[in-house]
Amino acid sequence: MDDSTRPSEALPERRVVDGRNGRSAEPVAEDGPHGLTSADADRRRAEAGPNQLPTPRRQPAWRRLLAEMSHFFALMLWCAGGLAFVAGMPALGVAIFVVIVVNGVFAFVQEERAEHAAARLRDLLPSGVRVRRDGMVVDLPASELVPDDVVLLSAGDRVPADVHLMQAQGVRVDESMLTGESVPVPMTTGEDANAGTFVVDGDAEALVVRIGGATRLAEIAGLTAGVRRRRSPLAREIGRVVRTVAIVAVIAGIGFFGMALLTGTPAEDGFLFAIGVTVALVPEGLLPTVTLSLAIGAQRMAARDGLVRHLEAVETLGSTTYICTDKTGTLTLNQMSVVQVWTPAGAVCISGDGYEPQGEVDAASQARDAARMAVDAARRCSQGRIVERDGTWDPVGDPMEAAIDTAYRRLGDHFGEPVEATTSGHRPFDPERRRESVVSDGWLVVKGAPESVLPRCADQADEVHAVTDNLAAQGLRVLAVARRAADALDPSMSDDEVERDLTLLGLLAMQDPPRPGVSESIAQCREAGIRLAMLTGDHPRTALAIAQQIGLIGPGGTVLSGDDLPDDDAALRQLLDRDGVVLSRVTPEQKLSVARTLQGAGHVVAMTGDGVNDAPALRQADIGVAMGLSGTDVAREAADLVLLDDHFSTIVDAVEQGRATYANIRRFLTYHLTDNVAELTPFVVWAASGGHIPLAIGVLQILCLDIVTDLLPALALGGEAANPKTLHRPPERRHIIDPVLLRRVFGVLGPTEAVTEMTAFLLVFVAAGWRPGDEFPGGHVLAAASGAAFATVIVGQAANAFACRSATKWPGALGWTTNRLLVIAVATSAALMVVFLSVPGLAGLLGQAIPPLIVWPVILAAAPAVLLADGLHKTWRAHRRDRLSK
Repeated sequence: MDDSTRPSEALPERRVVDGRNGRSAEPVAEDGPHGLTSADADRRRAEAGPNQLPTPRRQPAWRRLLAEMSHFFALMLWCAGGLAFVAGMPALGVAIFVVIVVNGVFAFVQEERAEHAAARLRDLLPSGVRVRRDGMVVDLPASELVPDDVVLLSAGDRVPADVHLMQAQGVRVDESMLTGESVPVPMTTGEDANAGTFVVDGDAEALVVRIGGATRLAEIAGLTAGVRRRRSPLAREIGRVVRTVAIVAVIAGIGFFGMALLTGTPAEDGFLFAIGVTVALVPEGLLPTVTLSLAIGAQRMAARDGLVRHLEAVETLGSTTYICTDKTGTLTLNQMSVVQVWTPAGAVCISGDGYEPQGEVDAASQARDAARMAVDAARRCSQGRIVERDGTWDPVGDPMEAAIDTAYRRLGDHFGEPVEATTSGHRPFDPERRRESVVSDGWLVVKGAPESVLPRCADQADEVHAVTDNLAAQGLRVLAVARRAADALDPSMSDDEVERDLTLLGLLAMQDPPRPGVSESIAQCREAGIRLAMLTGDHPRTALAIAQQIGLIGPGGTVLSGDDLPDDDAALRQLLDRDGVVLSRVTPEQKLSVARTLQGAGHVVAMTGDGVNDAPALRQADIGVAMGLSGTDVAREAADLVLLDDHFSTIVDAVEQGRATYANIRRFLTYHLTDNVAELTPFVVWAASGGHIPLAIGVLQILCLDIVTDLLPALALGGEAANPKTLHRPPERRHIIDPVLLRRVFGVLGPTEAVTEMTAFLLVFVAAGWRPGDEFPGGHVLAAASGAAFATVIVGQAANAFACRSATKWPGALGWTTNRLLVIAVATSAALMVVFLSVPGLAGLLGQAIPPLIVWPVILAAAPAVLLADGLHKTWRAHRRDRLSK
């Protein structure tokens, strides 16, 4: 629940000063226990320690930064940079090291920005508390509480420790953060309340039984800390890609070393040449491209009210196959509303979301007047109210009673502040009586559970019971309201005698309404191949009603209570591995078991939650989703994604962005690998010719292609918008690099670039008078030929960038300028090509020169050649799909 809807936690102002220690104090009531002495408290504090929750352990910043620079891919790049120094290419080594450091710092900054959005666990305990000490009532810091202290609690207080209620009057406690139960729980003398929960109504004196790390709150937090996260799907895939690339690079290096020896190259030169080939095959630009693509996805999610705390979570969302969602605050508004008032004069339906001022009443005037009388009576028997601030309505006190005040205002002729009635003789709600009453303006008004109030009404009829049963079957919470004249009451009467011979005024039916658009979002999940389950602490009937209303569960759906869940993993998996499951009254341990069971069944699990009770499961899930508005700091600390608007539809938006990010990673991997084919081809040709044909491009030219000219288009592909049909199909279950991608790279795009590259390279020699059988000239002719090969790869990659925008569509069908970043990136690459070819010092360093004009038609033809080959391949695949589908 949102802390802004809770009563103020400020301590009362009635204080005197205790001259011994300067603490505020007041005389103790004569009939109450005196509590501990200061000496006893000091002794117990020395034994038990302070009443503070354990602070979550976090690695130092320098370790987290180091981790961003020492994962497997980064280590491979460190090795490549070191080998570049060994091979006598210090510029290449420095460039690779810069890539690692810049990428690591960028990823670290992105993670740290999200980390600062989550507060600490210790904020869940109040800063101050009223305690009986030395025969006085004193205000102390909550951290000074010790076992056996006597604390005084009243409405609006947060419970400072696990306590035993010694005296309780009309106490109701909001336990939603620990249990998921959205309605405050009535508590009586002799019951226990847990640290971190809120006292909504009533007053109590309580004995402290457990403090700090021994509380139930700390126990759940400890369960959270003990969960080890699984590696994300993206991390596993990138690891697989990097291992493959590393193996290929090493094998290629060894192979070219052997070929160099066979061609008579000295061993030392052959070894350095092999190192150069190995380093050239390492995709230095892949690491920053992946990181920046995830960062773009995170920024887009932030624009849709989703705060990503771990970059890899961006892609994990796209891989999600099962969402376990909380009910209150995620699927619903977490705002109780009176939706119907039944009176003997007729039923009145009230529309309006939560505590919003807007609302409509559909009823005849007679039924409306009767409904207003019933709601007014219920309001007189309530303390919760609506406070109007700047045109909005904010609830204060019990959310159910605030809903009654909201209904009273909506039933009125205006939205002004209602006049408060004088009341007396309040008999607070008691869980055994299940009702409460008050004397107001000559009437005794009673409200409570129908089964408690209706038997005390003189005019109850079968119709009333039928209406009650029908409303309850819809999952609505029903309150009965009745009254009797107060002038016939005798002070000597017992509560049981007073609350008799009542006249029924009406039945109030309430619900926490579904969020607007939730049904549509659930339908989107189904279309996207994602299964859904609701996990809630609410009553099974309430959970089922909401699930049916929003379309989460159908006629054959599964509804289970936590007590019904089997301990056997196989049996639990059989119950859960389906769509449309509703689990109610589940414990934190059971939520954790549900996440593990679904993961064991092969699912990528997203788990939503807002309370401390949700934190273990949030951490266990592949993607933990916490509520930003109504969630606790512990839940946010354990989550990967924080919903800033608490709306389920934001999860669907995040899934769409996650899938788009996955597709973008495949796009720029296709782009990078095509470039690698063009870069490796000159070495293959050199080796196949026994060293007779010179190398078309060198290692430094490859570095420029990987890090300088190719990086910007790859980043632009990483920011490609989601396909409109992204959520119209199941999640991708294939590897990032699969046979489809490899056939496209090594069978179509790569060979096309390689052929045009080598054609332009050899044509320079032909233009200079070389003929087959002659020895290849060196000097300026070789530099111009190398420049032609270099330029051909850049032109081919420019076309390849547009081709990679889609695996099925011609770039023109997408619009050549719809990805403006790509247009700018390709133009920048073209400008850099001119710089690398025309600036004498830079061109000389790279070993190239401007190609002759006669070769430029072949160089420029690389673009249409790539687009034509890719278009033919896409057309062939489309025909093949159509043939197989028939």
